[in-house]
Amino acid sequence: MSSSRAVNPWIRRSADPTLDRIMVTPEGVPLNVTIASAGARAGALLLDLVFIQIISTVIALLCLTLAFFFVAGGADFLDMDGPLGFVGIFYFIANFLLLNGYFIYFELGHRSATWGKRLVGIRVASRDGSRLTAEAIIARNIVRSVELFLPLTFLGSAGAGGTSVDLTTWAGFLWVLMFLLFPLFNKDRLRGGDVIAGTWVIQNVKKNLGDIVAPSAARISADGSPVAARYHFSDAELSVYGEYELQTLENVLRSDQEEALEKVATSICQKIGWEPGSGDERAFLEAYYTALRARLERSMKFGKRRKDKFAPHE
Repeated sequence: MSSSRAVNPWIRRSADPTLDRIMVTPEGVPLNVTIASAGARAGALLLDLVFIQIISTVIALLCLTLAFFFVAGGADFLDMDGPLGFVGIFYFIANFLLLNGYFIYFELGHRSATWGKRLVGIRVASRDGSRLTAEAIIARNIVRSVELFLPLTFLGSAGAGGTSVDLTTWAGFLWVLMFLLFPLFNKDRLRGGDVIAGTWVIQNVKKNLGDIVAPSAARISADGSPVAARYHFSDAELSVYGEYELQTLENVLRSDQEEALEKVATSICQKIGWEPGSGDERAFLEAYYTALRARLERSMKFGKRRKDKFAPHE
């Protein structure tokens, strides 16, 4: 492998270079990432609140429809111990779960992003490069409730009940404002939940596989055959990794950093029992990436998923 490389457009992806970071995975592989801007995060939050409001409206319409049928069936509108009371309880529980579970559910998914984050192209990631854990996602979103939802709910309830006073209003306003502006006063744009959970929000730049692997996949060896075609992997050699490792390998190929390519190639060779070579690390990784992705996609068609190397073998 040549030690000199052309400038890679994926090394610097941010219009603001102060948001570019190098994240080192537990395997010691450096990956280039770009911190999501405060504007992107605010936009994603607003979109998510709109989606939450839409879902809440659907729940309310469903409850009103149920209430109408119960009243039409002879239920007493004022009897809260009857079916109408059940409808009211269902409405409050559903909205509580929606407000607290929306962010947790989507960020625990394989995209690590809510609908709002997906639309603006950002996602949650662990700052140490490891896989996101349920504990981290739950922690960062519980803190969001303390930062934003509880104060707003308290102020709304106080205002509706006519008990709000100027001091309470200003205290609640300053509380929310302090946490909303917190990401602007640290270089990694972290909010309180990110600090506690060890997470950050990064840009989620996507590119087609063909654009990633095309440059070296087309290289021809001395015998006239494609370089990548020399590598063939058994099912057992591909079964040691899952979706998380596939995503990490994709990021390594995108970054196109020679040191990272060499480290990952050596790590994979040791894992699958191969003797690490030298000079064709990228071709080897492209071939392994293509084969691993094909295997995982075949498994998913049969309802089988392996999220990472720690999951049970299929």
